[in-house]
Amino acid sequence: MIPNARFDSAASLACLLATVGLYALARWLYRRHRRAWLQPLVTAPLVLLALLQFSGVGYGVYLRDTHWLMWMMGPATVAYAYPIYQRRALLRRYPLSLGAGVLSGLVLGVLGSWLLAHLFELPQPLARSMLTRSVSTPFAMAASGYFGASPDIAALCVLGTGVFGLLVGEAIQARIGLRSAMSRGASLGAAAHAAGTARAYELDPESGAVSSLTMVFAGIAMVLMAPWIGHWFA
Repeated sequence: MIPNARFDSAASLACLLATVGLYALARWLYRRHRRAWLQPLVTAPLVLLALLQFSGVGYGVYLRDTHWLMWMMGPATVAYAYPIYQRRALLRRYPLSLGAGVLSGLVLGVLGSWLLAHLFELPQPLARSMLTRSVSTPFAMAASGYFGASPDIAALCVLGTGVFGLLVGEAIQARIGLRSAMSRGASLGAAAHAAGTARAYELDPESGAVSSLTMVFAGIAMVLMAPWIGHWFA
């Protein structure tokens, strides 16, 4: 048992170093070659999954030393309050538009998840976890308990949604003719949350601020409405 415990401890530490190192490498690569499919949230998880599959390291071992990276997403999300404060005039200028964007994104995200779960007859744990995929990870994990969902699976659903929105979001925006900073930022924040917000800041500061606001308020709305939504979909 002791050798196995030592192996698991060493493997867990190696997973932490690999996660941080791969993300740093992915960021460096993306800065040199601005391609959507080279985004760190796309390349780093794929390489990590391949390494874990090849090495045979289980998810429990991986999570032992890397769980604090997930915990840091809470403070990181709160940090988005600063750019929102900097551009607080947007709240006064477009209260109805922003409110409509937050509510429509939340409602469509929950209904879309419910329809997908029924269409593909997904297992209940996965179906319930998908209901929170339309908000960023800290909010989704906080709300998942009201849905009878697994916080870990909910976080994975959020990641998948963010990556998908990151890859196709701008193409869809161009297709339907969204060009203003308000519309681009709100749609990226509502559809791809943190991943979309990071991309919105690359486009321009106003898009990033609107995306931050949409993402944060959608998350707050999800947590506040989670008891009612969970009861309804139960």
